[in-house]
Amino acid sequence: MAKASDVFVACLEQEGVEYVFGVPGEENLDFLDSLSRSKTIRLILTRHEQGAGFMAATYGRHTGKTGVCLSTLGPGATNFVTAAAYAQLGGMPMMMITGQKPIKKSKQGRFQILDVVSMMGPITKYTHQLASADNIPSRIREAFRLAEEEKPGAVHLEFPEDIADEQTDSTPVPRSMVRRPVPEIKAIRAAVKRLEAAKSPLLVIGAGANRTLTGRMLLQFIEKTGIPFVSTQLGKGVVDELNPRFVGCAALSAGDFCHRAIEAADVIINVGHDVIEKPPFFMKSGGAEVIHVSSRTAEVDPVYFPQIEVIGDIANSIWQMKEEIKPQGAWDFSKMLKARAAEVAHTASIENDKRCPIYPPFLVKAVREVMPADGIIALDNGVYKIWFARNYPAHVSNTVLLDNALATMGAGLPSAMASAMVYPKRKVMAICGDGGFMMNSQEMETAVRLKLNITVVILNDSSYGMIRWKQANMGFQDWGLTYGNPDFVKYAESYGAFGHRVTSAEGLGPLLKKCLDTPGVHLVDCPVDYSDNDRILNKEIKQLSAKV
Repeated sequence: MAKASDVFVACLEQEGVEYVFGVPGEENLDFLDSLSRSKTIRLILTRHEQGAGFMAATYGRHTGKTGVCLSTLGPGATNFVTAAAYAQLGGMPMMMITGQKPIKKSKQGRFQILDVVSMMGPITKYTHQLASADNIPSRIREAFRLAEEEKPGAVHLEFPEDIADEQTDSTPVPRSMVRRPVPEIKAIRAAVKRLEAAKSPLLVIGAGANRTLTGRMLLQFIEKTGIPFVSTQLGKGVVDELNPRFVGCAALSAGDFCHRAIEAADVIINVGHDVIEKPPFFMKSGGAEVIHVSSRTAEVDPVYFPQIEVIGDIANSIWQMKEEIKPQGAWDFSKMLKARAAEVAHTASIENDKRCPIYPPFLVKAVREVMPADGIIALDNGVYKIWFARNYPAHVSNTVLLDNALATMGAGLPSAMASAMVYPKRKVMAICGDGGFMMNSQEMETAVRLKLNITVVILNDSSYGMIRWKQANMGFQDWGLTYGNPDFVKYAESYGAFGHRVTSAEGLGPLLKKCLDTPGVHLVDCPVDYSDNDRILNKEIKQLSAKV
């Protein structure tokens, strides 16, 4: 017989868990004691449960393995809600473990007790209260299976303290060997036949392609056929965006140069489409036909009803299509490539503006110049996300961590921290607005304590800039969205981090390079000038792209 909490930890070890991120409470003390004896799992104590959840989700995003996070009952569990939604919508495998009062002989009334299992229901793939020690191994195995199965997401187990103290003779359930199913050959042939008959086919690469390591197969397909490709925000980096067949990232909802390229297509191969992202195109009767290539069948709605579906392992699907297809000399990609050339020319015309506060296009160029090909940027949520999605060429899968699903503020710093833990030899930079940074800025202490090597760039405009941009676009008065900030240099230093301030555009690149090349946690206070956001993003781009 063994203590239930010991069995729980043994099950996590069996699943290959490396870290448990979180803030324990008194209801977790049996689990914490068992975890202290693990030889393979490290506890990462954070300063807020939300930060722990974001770190666990990002671990899952990078590795495909379930990231694990821990909280107590009540307020600890409610602090997980945003992180659960972040993982669930973003397709990141994550398990939350929450404590609970004894469920058999509780003597504390309803103090701190919420129905956490029901609360987690709508925002997880699986939620369960452990009511018997004997069931722990099977419930953990099931939770991990569901968290990692396509589409990945969040799962939750509630572990009451009296169950944690029970004795059981149950043992961990081993992981089974699973292979993703391959697509049916008739679907492959139907897709290839339609592509060969097309006039101007186009690839759109989405989130599902980023999750399943399809980049090599997609690159071979593009090299053989010459078919151009567009990426969604969650599809950035699957294929190197310096490839001459890249025709843009769908960062804006409509009216961008890449939308002109999409409109020129008569057949679209939609790879790894995820309905959670704003669609880069709307289908209409008599418009371009769509070949849906994914591990799951298409969710049909009034603007998405693909004519052909190729369902199975995405990389295998693309490989089979590459083997079958014969490139057609009659294919015409001139309009798509013309739209991309116009976008590149427009970007070049604005990215060398060396004003200070820093101009967003100049910022993007400066960051790209100092980041190596495999360097990781973790973006919080703000209007700068659009600039980076459009103008920052991603070379490698999952090197631009955009959240175009829940699009929550506060995730940038924890995501960068988890990235630095998974890839300690790679350069990692968090790019945050001042609003988003302050939502989880306390994790600076965690980053310093863990001796992580990260650079945190704070884009300082003393306001909620994304909403101000939208406010201006709607013609409303500029009102209700500004605030004050601490001295970010002193703030960083108070945590034991290195604080820096940008004072000129010429100094930005060298400062960022110095931070990336110097071990430790660096915070860069970077004033930013968003005054042209409305003019460029809402008006100028749409006017110029309409002329292509």
